[in-house]
Amino acid sequence: MTGSHPTRSRLTATLRPAAFGADPSGERMERIRRSPNFANGVFVNPVGARTVPSGSMLKFASTYFRKEERVRRAPAGTVPVHPTTVADLATPPASGLRLTWMGHSSVLAEIDGRRVLFDPVWGQRCSPFSMVGPKRLHPVPVPLRELAPVDAVVISHDHYDHLDMPTIRALVRSHAMFVVPLGVGAHLERWGVPAERMTELDWHESTEVAGLTLTATPARHFCGRGLRNTQHTLWASWVVAGSGRRIYHSGDTGYFSGFAEIGAAYGPFDATMIQIGAYSDYWPDIHMTPEEGVRAHLDLQGGDPARGIMLPIHWGTFNLAPHPWEEPAEGTVAAGKEAGATVTVPRPGQPFEPERGLPLEPWWRAIAARPVTEVPAAAEARPSRPLPPDRPAPGLRERPESVPGRPAARTPRCPSPSRNTGVGAASPGGTTRVASLSNGAEWRRNPCGGHDVLA
Repeated sequence: MTGSHPTRSRLTATLRPAAFGADPSGERMERIRRSPNFANGVFVNPVGARTVPSGSMLKFASTYFRKEERVRRAPAGTVPVHPTTVADLATPPASGLRLTWMGHSSVLAEIDGRRVLFDPVWGQRCSPFSMVGPKRLHPVPVPLRELAPVDAVVISHDHYDHLDMPTIRALVRSHAMFVVPLGVGAHLERWGVPAERMTELDWHESTEVAGLTLTATPARHFCGRGLRNTQHTLWASWVVAGSGRRIYHSGDTGYFSGFAEIGAAYGPFDATMIQIGAYSDYWPDIHMTPEEGVRAHLDLQGGDPARGIMLPIHWGTFNLAPHPWEEPAEGTVAAGKEAGATVTVPRPGQPFEPERGLPLEPWWRAIAARPVTEVPAAAEARPSRPLPPDRPAPGLRERPESVPGRPAARTPRCPSPSRNTGVGAASPGGTTRVASLSNGAEWRRNPCGGHDVLA
């Protein structure tokens, strides 16, 4: 807290709960001030973004706390966590790339013989307090003490559902390197991470860990943990490149044209892990909808839906937004099939190798609060929201803006079926099977812009 009274700063640090972390100061703060992404005393987004809720908060509260809406925001049954994660992870991946979604945005990536843990949150609540705040909707698939050592712990930003103090303190004993956006190291330092085991990066800066190159890339979001949000810690997405494979983790972000630029500079990717949950019309600039998430995946792959796979993240574990619990998964599967992209939605803790088969079972449907005889949420028309100036209309395949040296992507609106079958598999007559109903009928979505049909 450079510039404040020293005695007051020490008193504030003493009284501040440890989970709030620490504000950058000293040389760390000087480096932040030198960042090209820091202006007028705060970090700024690559394009404009409203970071506080818009619209009527009275209307939002009436929707959020309505009983029938609250019921829809949680699963009606037990989330089927994969039962043999520890045993499955004991053998190295034969293909050289294996991903394990641990819930929310926590992903263990095994790439070219190394292990990277993104945004690990093992706590029961994403909150600075143990008794209040969003509570976990399913248990962690693997206790941290049973997780084999990781080479790098990568953090996207300092919000509580991505940076969990008890988890970080437990991981200090693992001897992993911590790679974080600029300024986030102040929190880690307060929680006991040695300075020699952390690297803080600005956007487009890279570091090497165990033969992997980790690069911080732009995102459209914000930061803050304490009561006084200083915006002095950066947020980022991440590229991890090994000798033969590349992966991308979005962190939290709204849609913006920078995805195409990231893809042009660092892609294409064998796998993208994309935020598709906790969205709302009240905060449209900082979290993507499922349709926007698929769009971002395509941008990162240069517009080619045949490249790589998309793993949806930031859903299913904590109740953080007014949409139904299952809607992010259902919407992403539908949008992916419509675009011809390969989307996989594993159970929490279910390891998979993209080159050796994908989890395609729609496991979430059996426990969604909506009755099975109703149309899945993704098949309903979600209210449209205004597109920012750099965003093209939904359904178009070309990138938001041209990237030098890269040909324009294709623009078909009715793509051929994906090479995978299973959830939302292509069906005859130009429709896409979205769900089977209890009476044996199927609800089909027409990807060419016509009406959904019941077959």
